[in-house]
Amino acid sequence: MIKGSIVAIVTPFKNGKVDEKALGDLIEWHIGQGINGIVPCGTTGESATLDYREHYRVIKFTVEAVNKRVPVIAGTGANATDETIMITKEAKKYGADAALLVSPYYNKPTQEGLYRHYKAVAEAVDIPIVLYNVPGRTAVNILPTTVARLAEIKNIVAIKEATGDMKQVSEVIRLCGDRITVLSGDDFTTLPLLALGGKGVISVSANVAPKDVSRMCSLWMKGQHDKARAIHYKLEPLNTAMFIETNPIPVKTALAMMGKIKEEFRLPLCEMTPANKEKLKKVLVDLRLI
Repeated sequence: MIKGSIVAIVTPFKNGKVDEKALGDLIEWHIGQGINGIVPCGTTGESATLDYREHYRVIKFTVEAVNKRVPVIAGTGANATDETIMITKEAKKYGADAALLVSPYYNKPTQEGLYRHYKAVAEAVDIPIVLYNVPGRTAVNILPTTVARLAEIKNIVAIKEATGDMKQVSEVIRLCGDRITVLSGDDFTTLPLLALGGKGVISVSANVAPKDVSRMCSLWMKGQHDKARAIHYKLEPLNTAMFIETNPIPVKTALAMMGKIKEEFRLPLCEMTPANKEKLKKVLVDLRLI
């Protein structure tokens, strides 16, 4: 169920509120472009600035709009275990196919604390769980040995690896084998991760180039490695541009340039600097996205 190109979809805003019309249009576009799954309320969806009502509404809206055509993996992570359980229960109630749980941030749990956190959520909510390891944002790394322990829990089914460390990815796959699906959490690592035995990506770049990201993953899985590699190099400037400033500032700016959403963020995120905006525009022009 969880494989291929999965878009970490943005949350469009208009006049300070969630723009459901734009979100629905994006969902239809992504499905039409061949995306393999959708993650609402992840990092790229600005979940940190959504209140509970908005968070639950975005999940419910996405599930209803997708209507079982692709899996919906709802972002439900928080830095308190009880809060994570609460949000994950709501996601299940609204029909999410799985939950993406970022490792607890700011409070910097130990490896044992991480294990107990994820175990508690998995035992409290009967839903497939995707671990999300992004130490650049959370200040804590889920080590391969901890992933291997968690892979023994039946409904912990995958991990989004956003360390950028292929040695760590290799160690996770060596220790876990088929007991857990490994997905890239950084677009620039998708192809090498697939080469190591990963199964896909939860992608930022797929917001603006869904067909290419999906095709790259599909071609690799079919053994057409040269063609997949060519798409990787084609997308390399875009993958870099998506992180020229803090995600999701560049991706929302790109989508606004493409006419798909309003260029609107919630503080403390704000618009790009003019110089970086010009760099981003050039990449989009070169790829004929605008």
